[in-house]
Amino acid sequence: MKVILKRVFDIIVSLFSLMLLLPLMLFSWLILMLDTQSNGLFFQKRVGQYGKFFTIYKLKTVHPTTGNVSKIGAFFRKYKIDELPQFLNVLKGEMSIVGPRPDIEGYYDLLVGENRKILELKPGITSEASIKYYNEETILEQQRDALHYNDSVIFPDKVKLNLEYYYNHNILLDIKIILKTIFKG
Repeated sequence: MKVILKRVFDIIVSLFSLMLLLPLMLFSWLILMLDTQSNGLFFQKRVGQYGKFFTIYKLKTVHPTTGNVSKIGAFFRKYKIDELPQFLNVLKGEMSIVGPRPDIEGYYDLLVGENRKILELKPGITSEASIKYYNEETILEQQRDALHYNDSVIFPDKVKLNLEYYYNHNILLDIKIILKTIFKG
């Protein structure tokens, strides 16, 4: 019953969000098409529920020729506007509104023991970990060895937060996390 309620909640929230945010998404897509001189969309393989891979949808913020995030792209990333197409991933059932952020291969798919329980959850658009590390890029830029810092400090903390969510998740907690996400600024 809990799973069905969460799925219904995800569908309702994602449909409402898509209807409400469609003009912003279209406008953003057009700007990023011009800015990145590309189709303005980004697709990437991510680790999903039970370790199965899926394609995540985002707005493209990196110029394909230079490989750098543009100034406009940085703005879209800072305010998470580039993440809005993921409501389509939610509608498809690949993601949830709240759950561990989907990561690239080599992280969640390599978890062992109790930590592997995180893979039983659908990845989400937001989570306690994504709220805590909303400025992760800035944190990593300040480190001498960003990859080591991510792998030894940030990722283990995300695993801990996501495991706490695994054991305690319910619709009220999801609503609380959504509200914290919206009003964190």
